Amino acid sequence: MKINHTYATQQAALKLYHTPLMDLMYQAATVHREFHNPNEVQMSSLISIKTGGCSEDCGYCPQSAKYNTELEVKPLMSVDEVVGLAKNAKVNGSSRVCMGAAWRNVRDNRDFDKVVEMVQQINGMGMEVCATLGMLNEQQAERLKNAGLYAYNHNLDSSKEFYKDIISTREYEERIETIGHVRNAGISVCSGGIIGMGERVEDRIGLLMTYVMMEQPPESIPINALVAVEGTPLEDQKPVPVWEMVRMIATARIIFPESIIRLSAGRTQMSKEAQALCFFAGASSIFAGDKLLTTPNPAFNEDKELFDILGLTPKTPFQDGEQPETKFDAGVEAAKEYREKIKAASEKTSAPKTDGFQPRKVIVE
Repeated sequence: MKINHTYATQQAALKLYHTPLMDLMYQAATVHREFHNPNEVQMSSLISIKTGGCSEDCGYCPQSAKYNTELEVKPLMSVDEVVGLAKNAKVNGSSRVCMGAAWRNVRDNRDFDKVVEMVQQINGMGMEVCATLGMLNEQQAERLKNAGLYAYNHNLDSSKEFYKDIISTREYEERIETIGHVRNAGISVCSGGIIGMGERVEDRIGLLMTYVMMEQPPESIPINALVAVEGTPLEDQKPVPVWEMVRMIATARIIFPESIIRLSAGRTQMSKEAQALCFFAGASSIFAGDKLLTTPNPAFNEDKELFDILGLTPKTPFQDGEQPETKFDAGVEAAKEYREKIKAASEKTSAPKTDGFQPRKVIVE
């Protein structure tokens, strides 16, 4: 995965985030077309294989045992149940299945044995298998890798500075350590954050800067809009405006040109037009199905209708980090032409030059 080091500082990334929106979207779309097929979007399905009763106190999460959200606690599902749901997801166009368990950390017991078997069977179906099970050690990561796990999700949620206002039962460094175990095992990393929790824009950029500082940034970066659930400490937070989602997606796309930017939680609050803007700005993955762990999500038929309207096709599995055979140079050339027009116009007037489209040549490993 590459990083656009033009924006690899907090100050530069903040300036990028605050670029006039139309310019920001255009720049993000240009980067997206250079590194990805803009007409492909990966459909992923998220299955809550063990629901509720978590000992953590994440302020946004209805699965915490510390909050009264009236969520029904359910034990770990059987292997057959999970495989059946995965088959249904594949029929409906999903190429990735992510299994989520409301655990603080993985334990070496019979439940983990069952999860390993789930990974093996779903991997045998030719689907990408992702898991989000909380913290895990090196040996557990190796075991999941050997079973065929393709990706592991472990979100940082926000900046290190804001994180402590939302969670007290797990340190930020513990999350980074788990990501390290995943990376060392050779598993693709999926890690992102949530906006709309009361954080500052600086915290959103701080999250991205944490990934910049990693030896290798995540292959997948989910951008979630908070779904405020009654009974949680964040129940009174207002929905984040779609423009802020677009800005966050576009900024992440430009800084991490090869990573998959995932439009995740909060889609039920967004119109089709709003989702289209997110795709234009660089999102190339969604979670499909009527549930996102425990919160509502658009149903498969709604997403099929959206894909038909926009002319999108579901992405095939096992493409993270791979560049398409064609570079979609039409978008790149259009951006170059636009920049030349801006430069020519600025030379004829005394108006300040536009910052919207700075050349993005400096990209290093």
